Amino acid sequence: MTSHRDAVPDLFTAPLEEKSGDMPLAERMRPNRFEDFVGQDEITAPDRPLRRAIETDRLSSVIFWGPPGSGKTTLAHLIAGHTKAHFVAFSAVTSGVPELRAIIKTAEQRRTIHGQRTILFVDEIHRFNKAQQDAFLPHVERGTVILVGATTENPSFEVISPLLSRSLVVVLKPLSDQALGHVLDRALMDSKQGLGTWNVRFTQEARQRLIAFGNGDARALLTSLEFVVMQAPVEADGTRSIDGPALESALGKQALRYDKSGEEHYNVISAFIKSLRDSDPNGALYWLARMLESGEDPKFIARRMVIFASEDIGNADPLAIVVAMSVAQAVQFVGLPEAQINLAQGATYLASRPKDNASYVGLLEALQDVQTHGNLGVPLHLRNAVTALMKGLGYGQGYRYVHDDPQAKTEQPHLPEPLTGRHYYRPKNQP
Repeated sequence: MTSHRDAVPDLFTAPLEEKSGDMPLAERMRPNRFEDFVGQDEITAPDRPLRRAIETDRLSSVIFWGPPGSGKTTLAHLIAGHTKAHFVAFSAVTSGVPELRAIIKTAEQRRTIHGQRTILFVDEIHRFNKAQQDAFLPHVERGTVILVGATTENPSFEVISPLLSRSLVVVLKPLSDQALGHVLDRALMDSKQGLGTWNVRFTQEARQRLIAFGNGDARALLTSLEFVVMQAPVEADGTRSIDGPALESALGKQALRYDKSGEEHYNVISAFIKSLRDSDPNGALYWLARMLESGEDPKFIARRMVIFASEDIGNADPLAIVVAMSVAQAVQFVGLPEAQINLAQGATYLASRPKDNASYVGLLEALQDVQTHGNLGVPLHLRNAVTALMKGLGYGQGYRYVHDDPQAKTEQPHLPEPLTGRHYYRPKNQP
């Protein structure tokens, strides 16, 4: 099925036979059929609703959310190849609202004159601010355009609610090692668009390490593959053999995917804190290592450990906050890389201690009462009578000094009368 498109990037305009020459391997190997699209079977298998909607040209507005190299743009490419609608690709990085208005105006004319719909693919839609995203809304509502957005950021935070409510959000996952293996093998065997004529031979170790280097990202895998193959010497029989040392020499150290301002930042620290809370030092050490290897600020990790010590351990082990604060000070004093040792000690200590969040829960309940009841008056017997007038008004009257009357600590009320009987602090080792 042939689609109708404006003049847009090469991805959507270049026929298959032109995908050669100077185009990067990742672009040349971009699938043109669902059969070659791997790793997202939950949404693109033959019986899945999204694939049926694309193949039957009944697609409604959709936002593809997933990490780099998971297939968002490739899905847009497949839509372009299957739809009868006019297809327009638009990048939030290189274009702005004026260009969008021109596209919308043309789409309105096309719909009025020819009765043809327009599918608008917006790459990196999260780059538009909220006001700019408002420009899409009326045209999506009227059906002037069918929006296909792609984003690496959580749409809940980066896409305005009215646009989200009118779009299907499709979540793409990082590609599994098995899926990346298919991508790699296809590139090595394809003689027309891939590296099939280059006679490349990978050892099993090198193949697995290259897949691991891809880290769930097909584009990163293919870019790395192309670089490694081009650097490999040609042997007497015309082959290019690549083993583990050759791979490491070409690529160097792997950079883990970890955007310190994005969602993965919060996902990993969440996994770290939950491992501490569940008393799993092994999980805590793994997620700590992930953060450190990815360049996370060690002071951020230490701050979260200080919070955790009071929030989740509390008085089950009052020494926890002392240890956490010592680790935070050590991180400041020592610095990386040695401060990793301090963080590891603190993480394993916090993970191994008993847990009791009674202080935190009690505070939340007290805050709720403050918000519900407002500024309740301090009981008169708890007020200081610093002037004769105050004393005459009954300030301090009836107060029992606990050092003279030990029973006062339990019998003397300390809450405003409407809150009498409230028990905010309920430690786990007490009834």
